[in-house]
Amino acid sequence: MPDADSAVRPSADDFLSIIRQQQAGKLKIYLGPCPGVGKTYSMLNEGRRLKQRGVDVVIGYVEPHDRPETTAQIGDLEIVPPRLTSYHGITLREMDVDAVIARKPTVALVDELAHTNAPDSKNRKRYEDVEDLLRAGVNVISTVNIQHLESLYNFVEESTGVRVKERVPDEVLTKADQIVNIDLPAEDLQERLQSGKIYPKERIEAALANFFTQKNLTRLREMTLTETANFLDRKQRDTAESAENVSALGQVMVAISSQGPDPGRLLRKTARLASQLNAQWYAVYVRTPEESAIKIDATAQRRVTDTLETAQKMGGLVFSMKGEDVAQALISFAREYGITHIVVGRPGSKRLKRLFKKTLHEKLLQALPDVDLVVV
Repeated sequence: MPDADSAVRPSADDFLSIIRQQQAGKLKIYLGPCPGVGKTYSMLNEGRRLKQRGVDVVIGYVEPHDRPETTAQIGDLEIVPPRLTSYHGITLREMDVDAVIARKPTVALVDELAHTNAPDSKNRKRYEDVEDLLRAGVNVISTVNIQHLESLYNFVEESTGVRVKERVPDEVLTKADQIVNIDLPAEDLQERLQSGKIYPKERIEAALANFFTQKNLTRLREMTLTETANFLDRKQRDTAESAENVSALGQVMVAISSQGPDPGRLLRKTARLASQLNAQWYAVYVRTPEESAIKIDATAQRRVTDTLETAQKMGGLVFSMKGEDVAQALISFAREYGITHIVVGRPGSKRLKRLFKKTLHEKLLQALPDVDLVVV
């Protein structure tokens, strides 16, 4: 497979210079809009180039998907034997994290960052395996598709109709030292699919009719380009501006409730907004007397707990406080922390009640005229 856009991509030399700057593990990610664009091919190709430069490179895990072009790129790269495990009578291959760490390579190539490990694995997700390698001082080059990014989950489903089960927290990509966009035009992707270079023949027709449509591929490519641009913008800001200037770009807050709209959607919108602003974000829950543990049911309590845990995993700072009035508590928090953007769910449909009482949105807008209110 040709190395498209090679003239504008960071080269193996670029990543090698990053590796040499510090002893801590560094992360490079090949990001693509969908399967078949050449992420694994590019990862292996870079691994071979690094090895030619004298760098100690091993394959921690690779999934060639029976694609001859990809398999050929393995070449003479050393492969750390995978860990074999049995699940419901099926033998599964997983990366042996401890074996890779014991081998102590300079660079480990680890495919499919969003992969869910077998039940008896050390970590539930492969990105957690990668974090272990980074903590151990092993540099990692990995791959992932844009639809697996946590904050884009609902956007991908709305745009393509595909519900993605395996997801990666945004902070994993945010902390990466390099991200490379691997892109192919929709027509080229469809041609590769029809020629059997992506899926077996029996899956081609269904893939063309569902996921690999012109509309879906175009939208996914747009998302990938946008995410890559946001990443580069954040890196430039980090390099060019002081911490004071960065913090001045904005602070984002999302109001959490035990009721209301899908909390996952609120968190993803908030994380995306904060990422674009290169800003810190806060998930704030105000427990009023009406929402005390004895007054709301276990389901509502669990909803709040799960939402705050998810927010923390996505990189948000979590605050849970008591207050007589939700609006006043949020207003006080926004003023104290210099919040510039507030994300809230849409107001309910109790029209009679709203005729005689200001909504949360109206109170926030009136008290915080300089703050942008984002309604999801």
